[in-house]
Amino acid sequence: MKVSKLLVGLFACAVSLGAYAQQPIVIKFSHVVANDTPKGKAADFFAQKAAELTKGKVKVEVYANSTLYKDKEEMEALQLGAVQMLAPSLAKFGPLGVKEFEVFDLPYIFNGYDDLHKVTTGPVGKQLLAKLEPKGISGLAFWDNGFKSFSANTPIKMPEDLKGKKLRIQSSKVLEEQIRALKALPQVMAFSEVYQALQTGVVDGTENPISNLYTQKMHEVQKHLTLTEHGYLGYAVIVNKKFWDGLPADIRKQLDEAMVQATRYANQIAKVENDTALENVRKSGKTQVYSPTAAERSAFKKALVPVHKKMESRIGKETIGAVYKATGFDPNKL
Repeated sequence: MKVSKLLVGLFACAVSLGAYAQQPIVIKFSHVVANDTPKGKAADFFAQKAAELTKGKVKVEVYANSTLYKDKEEMEALQLGAVQMLAPSLAKFGPLGVKEFEVFDLPYIFNGYDDLHKVTTGPVGKQLLAKLEPKGISGLAFWDNGFKSFSANTPIKMPEDLKGKKLRIQSSKVLEEQIRALKALPQVMAFSEVYQALQTGVVDGTENPISNLYTQKMHEVQKHLTLTEHGYLGYAVIVNKKFWDGLPADIRKQLDEAMVQATRYANQIAKVENDTALENVRKSGKTQVYSPTAAERSAFKKALVPVHKKMESRIGKETIGAVYKATGFDPNKL
């Protein structure tokens, strides 16, 4: 009798373990932008590809629009294992102690996507991602969003038009220096709080890729947008290193392939999404869009590029030099 009871117990345990083994591995992927932005769409695309390539063994749960964690909370949540995957903007890594990532915040360091991708898909990008390992983070890829432009409730044609304006930025010493170079006032603020701050006049303006401006409806509370395209906003897709290293090798290989496909998709749609968003902003009639002349653009470059030299001691002269070498940028030829 005892033997039969033991056998029944062992069988029940085996069934229970079998059922447990069939449960999908859950990856919580948190981000702070809308689903219909380039990052939002790429996150959903990755979730779809992860399910397909692992044949359902992995389930990626995407939490958009700061529904799980806000800007300032998400990195700590990842390190603690409360979420497994993030795609924070590159400005977030300075406060984490990896200041080299702030090279991406330097104004006018990339002359378009071709120059940018020489860095993000090349040796410099790989070296930067490797610097996250001691923080308990594995870097998987860089995703584009786009190039940022200034908006405000007054016209912006020359750098001096932003003098004295309170401009929202992400938490970044480089971006603070950039705003000060314009004699404006940097205001660090969580992305989810920007619309209300613009609406109530807590800040006068901001800098964003057009897809962020449009999907967050900031164009409804900003009368002027000038296509300065002065800085890049992109993301690093990162995972909790302990979690990632603990995955079965075959699963990790399949997820790596899903990430390759999602990155290709993200970078293809980024420019398209921004172009579409710009057209929608124009059609809304709520914001006047201005394209600066060559002379006006040159004035912005001359005002902002000196920030590179000022930030050498923070970011590292070698890192800035490596980007210059990869792209061919020469600050002395403005």
